[in-house]
Amino acid sequence: MADLSARRSHALEPLIAVSKAIPAVGVMALAPAVRLNFRGRPAAIEAAGKAFGIDLPQEACRFVQKDARRARWLGPDEWMLTTTEDDAASLRQALDSALAGLPHSLTDVSHRSLSIAVTGPQAAFVINEACPLDLSLAAFPVGMCTRTVFGKAEIILTRTDETRFEIDVWRSFADYVWRYLEEARREFA
Repeated sequence: MADLSARRSHALEPLIAVSKAIPAVGVMALAPAVRLNFRGRPAAIEAAGKAFGIDLPQEACRFVQKDARRARWLGPDEWMLTTTEDDAASLRQALDSALAGLPHSLTDVSHRSLSIAVTGPQAAFVINEACPLDLSLAAFPVGMCTRTVFGKAEIILTRTDETRFEIDVWRSFADYVWRYLEEARREFA
């Protein structure tokens, strides 16, 4: 039988290969992740949080994280649950068991998006080239996340550190977002 295994390449690999290091602001493609879009009412929210190992955030536009698992609040009854690919099978099993019989929606959207980290002292400035949000620490503190736009692409923007943001973008817009970031950070080269 033929060997059907193949090395998984990152969708941005050709662009990553030619990206230059710029100390003031870096861009980096993040490893593939499991993304589960969860929607539910209070009983399901509590059950999902227990199964996920983290109480789902109840404050608008915030995320909580424990080890590789992260829960981002995206709306009044919507969260994006993420983890590593190695953790996927056990997580799905735990969530399926905990949510059995409870009205909810749990959709695997892992292949829809990919993540890009923007880091360094000029990260907020570069993102603001195409994103209308106030990214000052006072307005967009560490621990905040939101759906927004970057140019013409819808993204989920997360601030994980004072000088680190993560952008989740649909694969079909990833090339556009990466190139825009590269262009915006060029002035710091």
